[in-house]
Amino acid sequence: MTSTILVLGPKLAIALALLTAAAVAVAIVGRLGHGRQIAVAAARAALQLAAVSLMITAIISSLWATAAFVLLMCAVATVTSGRRITGGRNGWWAGVPIATASLTVVAALLLAGLVPLRGIAIIPIAGILTGGAMTATSLAGRRFNDDLRARRGEVEAALALGLLPRDAALLVCRPAASQALIPALDQTRTVGLVTLPGAFVGVLLGGASPLTAGITQLFVLVGLLAVEATAIVLTIELMARGRLRPRSSATQASLPRNAITPHITSMSLDQSVRPGWPSAP
Repeated sequence: MTSTILVLGPKLAIALALLTAAAVAVAIVGRLGHGRQIAVAAARAALQLAAVSLMITAIISSLWATAAFVLLMCAVATVTSGRRITGGRNGWWAGVPIATASLTVVAALLLAGLVPLRGIAIIPIAGILTGGAMTATSLAGRRFNDDLRARRGEVEAALALGLLPRDAALLVCRPAASQALIPALDQTRTVGLVTLPGAFVGVLLGGASPLTAGITQLFVLVGLLAVEATAIVLTIELMARGRLRPRSSATQASLPRNAITPHITSMSLDQSVRPGWPSAP
């Protein structure tokens, strides 16, 4: 059995360049606004994968180096997600859902003996779970911000009714932010019917049986569901408490409880004591 699904050589490099150019062209013609970012992302991916391949070869024999590399992955994921959500200094809060969700599951798998205590096994599992947590955190945070701006009036109405800022924000924005779990759900529901994800293909090409590859892939998908659900819940909570805020302005969730209600209350009291106003029956 061959150990690769691609034929390595000059044709592969040309194909990568053409695919990148095609993606950039479509983004420009379709006015998606991400043409330059696609080119930069492709170039960065090539350089980073080359560097990581060399680095992993050097560190997989050391558990301390493996642990440091896993922490580095979490740090990079935090910076990436924090910029997507806030664009400001407090983007480091994005590391709370990412690290909590992914590292907790990795630690549990190691303690249970399901993942061997070896770098060659820890790094791929940690990378998959951290990547899933990063994606879920970014999607949930951005959806929460968008809904908070678009439905500001509903948040203010909830505050006027006496809800705490956290509760008002969650009431309005939780449904939209929770949709960040949909990609993971769809991938799990359609696995084997629409796609054969990387873990399945990798284990299969490594020489394992299709049954073993399928079990491994199922394990990864269920693990991702647990990690992403946890990351989304933590992200929503942090957003509602005003920890993850956009750079431009504070979110409505950070409004004090009496931001609106005192105005209404004082107006009502003022009217009730004016001379000539009829008293309530």
